[in-house]
Amino acid sequence: MRYAVQILDETTTHPHPTPALTLDFTEETVTIRELIRRRVYQECTDHNATQTQRFRGLVIPEGMERDLNSPTPPRPHRVHWEQQYARATEAFTRSGLLILIGDRQVESLNETVTLRLDEPLDVTFLKLTPLVGG
Repeated sequence: MRYAVQILDETTTHPHPTPALTLDFTEETVTIRELIRRRVYQECTDHNATQTQRFRGLVIPEGMERDLNSPTPPRPHRVHWEQQYARATEAFTRSGLLILIGDRQVESLNETVTLRLDEPLDVTFLKLTPLVGG
């Protein structure tokens, strides 16, 4: 069986959730920690496979923020998911990133979420500050 999670992104400057990606799980329950890990891993894997110039993900890799503001075109970077994951979990624990399941705010990385077979579960990642690093 496959359980789907629809990842949505939101920021304080763009308060309308936009779809980021969909993750599939084989387990009926998943921790918030694992949800973040899977999201970051998938984004980094996709980026590294295509080697696009601009990284579209939860955490902007260190150095890329300079490339985004540079007058010259950015060059492709390989992104290491472990560093991005550490930065994302750190942001969550210091309240720079909120995670909402429906309209309920998640409080802990160890909190467990029950997934549904009939429809994707919407999970919103609300970035209160830009996440850079890794």
